[in-house]
Amino acid sequence: MLPLVIQDAAERFGDQIAYVSADGWTISFRELHEASGEAAVGLQRRGIGEGSVVALLLPSTIDYLVAYAALAKVGALTAGINPRYQPREQRSVLGVTKPNLLLTTAEVAEALSDEQSAAEADPVEEVLLIELASAADQLLIDLRIPGESPAPLPPDRDRNVALCFTSGSTGEPKGALFTNRQLEAIRELDTGGAWGSGGHAIAPTEFAHVGFMTKWPWLLAGGSTTHLQHRWRAGRVLELLHEHKIPAVAGVVPQIALLLAHPDFDTYDFSAVKAIVAGAAASPPALVAEARERFGATYLIRYSSTESGGIGLGTAPDADDFETLHSIGRPRTGVDAEVRDDDGRPLPHGEIGELWLRSPAMMAGYWNNPEATAETLVDGWLRTGDLAQTSETGLFHLAGRVKEMFIRGGYNVYPMEVESVLSTHPGVAEVVVVPRPDPVMGEIGVAAVVPLDRENPPDLEGLRAHGKSSLAAYKLPEAIEIVSGYPRNANQKVDRRALQADLLQG
Repeated sequence: MLPLVIQDAAERFGDQIAYVSADGWTISFRELHEASGEAAVGLQRRGIGEGSVVALLLPSTIDYLVAYAALAKVGALTAGINPRYQPREQRSVLGVTKPNLLLTTAEVAEALSDEQSAAEADPVEEVLLIELASAADQLLIDLRIPGESPAPLPPDRDRNVALCFTSGSTGEPKGALFTNRQLEAIRELDTGGAWGSGGHAIAPTEFAHVGFMTKWPWLLAGGSTTHLQHRWRAGRVLELLHEHKIPAVAGVVPQIALLLAHPDFDTYDFSAVKAIVAGAAASPPALVAEARERFGATYLIRYSSTESGGIGLGTAPDADDFETLHSIGRPRTGVDAEVRDDDGRPLPHGEIGELWLRSPAMMAGYWNNPEATAETLVDGWLRTGDLAQTSETGLFHLAGRVKEMFIRGGYNVYPMEVESVLSTHPGVAEVVVVPRPDPVMGEIGVAAVVPLDRENPPDLEGLRAHGKSSLAAYKLPEAIEIVSGYPRNANQKVDRRALQADLLQG
């Protein structure tokens, strides 16, 4: 499916610029098709084809795009790995994936090697080092076979295409598998399969994120010129919105907050902006109201998950204040949603239970994890792990999460994973991490620490420094509370909700 869209985009849009790199060089739709075809032949000569699994541990550059396209053209499964992960986390994802080939940079490969213990088996069969390009003709230069292209694949709706990683309740990575069947459904649900007419756009997420991996077919079909950044920066986004008269601001909720907080915001012209589309975290009502007023645009809330293929619920463009400020809207076209009790029975309006979704965009299952798949996909429905309730008007309202996971800046944080690292700090006797609401990031982690020495407890800076070599920065706590102990339940387990309430009150 993806190879056909790439080819069709090349024929429709030709030499129109498809992507602008963070350094300013460009690639056209035709060049993207040709470069990925040449790289696909190079992959085939390395034995990569249908049934192969290849991990991309690359920054979100045009190199990543060409590699993903090339892998799709030979029928391989692409596992995107977030480059923001620390080496320990990256190795954990590779351990789940067990790829035939890893495409990465020399710098990342060296860090991965340093992280591997002497007794640990390498989960990767082969590593191919990529030198990031500085021009279109240098993309994957050591892999491409000039002038060649692979034979078209036979149609197969169940061919594996993409693995998008999330984490379980213990922080162990899980790969959500998507086939041609899901990618076709996602394009149809998002755009009706229509082709666009160009314009400009900004890439808001890492390419390893479900928001890109499963949606690239319809992004290509839009015919837009997409601008990339080395790292998302509010100032640069504001410049691009102003310069190219971009009609939609898309991103995770903290990005919207950072745009509004930028000191130069009021110096730009946003009259072209018609809609703000935000997801991956809760949108505080005050943020929604400010964004609508200052951008002069409607604010669309999107609720989804990695497992749902990035398709779920949303608020309507003409929604009233109550819907936009206090709900996640209604199921999008083609999506069914229900709030159910612990036994999987639908609950009446007003009662809180787990949110279940059903749509053709849902993942096929977790890669190499049938137990987790059986727990999450039940009778054609997806258990989201989120708590919600419905109103009589059909609106859905989130009420928290079944598990302890919280979302910081659009990224999932699992306390047990963070605690396992912080608990090795020499000054820590015990540590529990709970979320605290934050106006920019949605939620941040608070480390409640029982110190070994109350006269000399660890501080936040020291705790973060201790954890930064093992955890991505967004997982590290951003506040610390020194406590003498924790509230516990009858089984002597820490009562996290009570602790969180105590810290919020304190």
